[in-house]
Amino acid sequence: MVATHDLRLLAVPEFPLVRAGDDLAALIGDALVRAGMEPATGDVIVVAQKIVSKAEGREVDLATITASPRAAELAAEVGKDPRFVEAVLAESVRVVRSRPNLLIVEHRLGFVMANAGIDQSNVAPQDGVQRILLLPCDPDASAASLRERLSLRFGCDLAVVITDSFGRAWRRGTVGIAIGAAGLASMVDLRGQPDLFGRILEVSIIGLADEVAAAASLLMGQASEGQPVVLLRGLAHTAPELPASSLIRPAAEDLFR
Repeated sequence: MVATHDLRLLAVPEFPLVRAGDDLAALIGDALVRAGMEPATGDVIVVAQKIVSKAEGREVDLATITASPRAAELAAEVGKDPRFVEAVLAESVRVVRSRPNLLIVEHRLGFVMANAGIDQSNVAPQDGVQRILLLPCDPDASAASLRERLSLRFGCDLAVVITDSFGRAWRRGTVGIAIGAAGLASMVDLRGQPDLFGRILEVSIIGLADEVAAAASLLMGQASEGQPVVLLRGLAHTAPELPASSLIRPAAEDLFR
């Protein structure tokens, strides 16, 4: 179950730019201390995917990519750089939909998303090099590592959620969702529980980590805000820990494949 009466979200101020090889757990811990925001047991540290990918060296120079004939053909259809499309295909297991200025794929991690999550926004050019940023290799493992390091540093039991911006099939606009999580139940199954009037719930499953990610995204923003880390306090839950990968709908349940 999940219950809270007072939820606070605090963006960590003046977070430094992250580069490949940086110790992200140390950067987050130092920023929390500088801001007087030392976490306590039960807190959730929400981290933007971009800084995780940057720290893990997931940047790729477009000039190093050679487009295949398939990528060139698809690039002509969607109106994108063939080298960019080649990178998308390399990170994907199949193309779901394509049309001008739109390329939806199934990422190798199971996410159905635009451009395999590959991004060029807020990826600072260095020496004129045109770089793209890939998703972390294993976002749940990245979250678990950050959780272990931060919990040890502050002597408390924390949770970590890594968030990214996703579009939705039935609605316009992007929202933050969890692509990695550790220390909390990413999904809470309420089936079999009674509602307020005693009726047994039959289909209710809460995407808790996604709700945490969406709330934090209000502070993170998606442009020039520069607030990639958010401290969430006040969330109480008793469900068993589940990684963010548990939120991916199995193919057998996907009515749109």
